[in-house]
Amino acid sequence: MRRVKSTNPNLIRLLYILRKAAIKNKAAVWRAIAEYLSKPRRKRIAVNLSRINRYTQEGDVVVVPGKVLGSGVLTHPVTIAAFAFSRQARQKIISVKGKCLSIPELIELNPKGSNVKIIG
Repeated sequence: MRRVKSTNPNLIRLLYILRKAAIKNKAAVWRAIAEYLSKPRRKRIAVNLSRINRYTQEGDVVVVPGKVLGSGVLTHPVTIAAFAFSRQARQKIISVKGKCLSIPELIELNPKGSNVKIIG
């Protein structure tokens, strides 16, 4: 059988940015996120806000290599970078004074990837 690659141009560009940042900054965290995102769509990670709330503290920086969903309650401000956010998740994060970032924005803010948690 022929191996099918992703045809989503946004995902292809993001994988390129992640791999380039991993090499340039010698940060293994970006390579790990690229590996998660390069998996097939049916195996991609979807995380609810309840899980993020459970495993983080106020002020943490979290990367979700997939989609953030709005189920659950977020009780403290957290900076979350993800491939995609549901509308409800974005509203709940902003309502507790948290930040929703794209992964390339987080790479610009923190190129070394220090103190970044991967939740999945």
